Amino acid sequence: MTGWLASFLDHPATYLKWGWFQISISNLIVILIMLALFAAAILIKFPKGRE
Repeated sequence: MTGWLASFLDHPATYLKWGWFQISISNLIVILIMLALFAAAILIKFPKGRE
């Protein structure tokens, strides 16, 4: 593997820690994106069918 992805994956993860809770920043970003997509799926109005 070459390029920016290989250099990005070559470093250890950075962690956030609040008391007993510890999470890597990359996992936190994935969780926030999933929550945003879930909220968008609930809030976006779908077109109604023919009545």
